[in-house]
Order: sequence, then structure tokens, then C-alpha cells
Amino acid sequence: MTTEQLSVQNDAPKSPRALARARKRQSLARFWREYRTHRGGLWGLAGLVVIALIAVFAPTLVGDDSQSVTDAPGGALESPSGEFPLGTDQFGRSVLALLVWGARVSLTVGLLAAFLCVAIGTVVGIVAGHFPGWYSTVLMRVTDWFLVMPTLVLAIALATVMDRSIWTVILAIGVTTWPTTARLVRAQTLAVESRPYIERARALGGSHGHIMTRHVLPNVMPLVLAQTTLAISGAILTEATLAFLGLGDPTITSWGGMLQDAREAGAVSAGDWWYLAPPGIAIAVVALSFTLCGRAIESVLNPKLGVAR
Repeated sequence: MTTEQLSVQNDAPKSPRALARARKRQSLARFWREYRTHRGGLWGLAGLVVIALIAVFAPTLVGDDSQSVTDAPGGALESPSGEFPLGTDQFGRSVLALLVWGARVSLTVGLLAAFLCVAIGTVVGIVAGHFPGWYSTVLMRVTDWFLVMPTLVLAIALATVMDRSIWTVILAIGVTTWPTTARLVRAQTLAVESRPYIERARALGGSHGHIMTRHVLPNVMPLVLAQTTLAISGAILTEATLAFLGLGDPTITSWGGMLQDAREAGAVSAGDWWYLAPPGIAIAVVALSFTLCGRAIESVLNPKLGVAR
């Protein structure tokens, strides 16, 4: 193929799908360039990558039998040593192995509960912002009711009356933490609805579903993305609180459940710090990592915030 043929081929008009893909790649590349300038966001992302890899490869790192009570390799509440770097629990299991397995549950609950929370809040916020009148009034009054009620109290009530499982915890967190997202999305929806191209879409016969999904939703997604990262850290903390209160699934290992087991074993009064400190530090590190990522994403998507880099 000659140089002229290559030039003609490159100058040929591209299809709409190809142009859309090219714009998405450019947007992602621009987003990553801006994100890399935030040192806190990079530290948070690095921490999340490490914790996610540990959670994914937990069976390979510590073995499937490390949670067994009957086959525990050590004695009860042994202090840290070469064989058990973080000591053992009251059953003789390695605290390090339990910490690795707990990362799976905590991240799973945090991600799924935050997804449920943001999904409900986004739908309610867009509908309330798009439809004026009594639709918006009813949805906002329901949102206000959930907003003024203590989130933890509602989650405890749901977790108490339902079966004790990980899905109950996810549902309890998701259906009680969405009002903040709904209010933010509604405010952004009202701002988008006032723009001229929305009026043109209505004048051309665009339906409510078309306007909400094709015009409003893409414009509120940056806000939703930033809110998701912040909601994950809150969901992890709430899951740890519910597990610490004994409302989690007793058959699985989570960081909050480890704190509950340590309290029941008398680790606080006995001074067995190696049983208490690791899960607490892990919860704090994950929550901080998601918060740093969320602040960096929010700063990239909305530079007017002026978040420190």
C-alpha cells in the first residue's frame, strides 16, 4: 500500500461508534493524567490494589483450612512470633490468616452495599429532579425521613429482624444510606434540566425516559462515581459496626467479626493487642484509601473544589 493510499485511508470518515470510542479513550487518558497529579489519590489507589490482590488470592496466601477451629495450628491467644506474625486468636488460629480472609468479606460488603445505595439514590434523585410537582414532593419527603433517621439504628433494626447473613448486612446498609446520594443527584439533575439542549430534546419529541437516560444520567455520572467511592468506605465501617455488635453472619470471617470475637475473648482486659489492633487498622486503612480516591476523583471531575493535591 502506497503512502497516498494510507493517507486516504486515514482521512476517511470514521463511523459514529469509532468516534465515540475515540472520545472515550481520550476522556479516560485525560482523567488519568489529572488523577496522577493527586498524591493522596495515588496512595489510596495503591492501597486498594494491594488489599484487593490479597483478598483475591487469599486461598493461595493462607490456605482454605486457616479458618478451621478444629484444626487450628497454634495455642489460644499466643503472642506474635515467627510462626504467627500477628499471634493467634482464642481458638489458636492465625490472626494474619483471618485478617486476609476478612478482606474478602469487608470489600464485598462495601462494594455491593455502596452499589445498592448509589443505585437507589441515583434513580430517586433523577426522577425527583426530572418530574416536578407531587412526584418530586413525595420522593423528597421520603428521602428526608430516611435522612433524619439515624442510619445505624435503621441498619441495626433491619439486621435484627432478618436472617443473619452477609446479604442481610448488604441490604441493611444499602437501603438506609441512599438519601445523601439522592439529594446530590437531584440537585445536579435540576441544574442539567435547565440547560438549552434539554429544551431542544423536548421540542424534538424526546420522551422522559430518553431525556433521563441519554442526557441527564451521563451528566450526573461523574458525581455518582465520586459519591460511590465515598459510600464504599462508609459501608465498610457500617459492616464492621454491625459485625462488632453481633449482627453479622457468624459463619464467615470479617474484620468487624474479629473485633467482636476479640471482645468476647477478653482481649481488651487481658491486653492481647495483637488480636484487636490488626482488624481495626485494616478497617481504617481501607476506609482511608477509598476516601483519598474519592477526593481525588471529585477534584478531577470538579476542579472548582480546589482539593489539595
